[in-house]
Amino acid sequence: MAWFGKKQNTEETKPATKPAPAQSERLAPRSSSSEVAHVLKNPRITEKASMHQSVGVYTFDVAEDATKTQVAAAVKSVYKVSPRKIRIVQIPAKKTRSMRTGRTGVKIGGKKAYVYLRSGETITIS
Repeated sequence: MAWFGKKQNTEETKPATKPAPAQSERLAPRSSSSEVAHVLKNPRITEKASMHQSVGVYTFDVAEDATKTQVAAAVKSVYKVSPRKIRIVQIPAKKTRSMRTGRTGVKIGGKKAYVYLRSGETITIS
């Protein structure tokens, strides 16, 4: 019996749904060179990043949608080293103000990745 205009759920009234992708298809990292090229934007060269390089930690600006597996694949293909560990950090957006005009704006944040290498491996950043 239907209350308040609700219909009983039957085979004819069910909408057709497409099957969900397999687990391996959803979690497969991008590994081709054309797909990996957009992940690493540029190395982040700062005083702090330079100090970290002496102990085997390199810092890169990465794409907003980049994941740890994509960053690892990009570092492997570009620099020919396998990272030991990767940490990704979100850089917050910051409010700015022009001293000349007085207008306010936003300095866009981004994402950076700390790439930890095994001892003895190095990356030459030019």
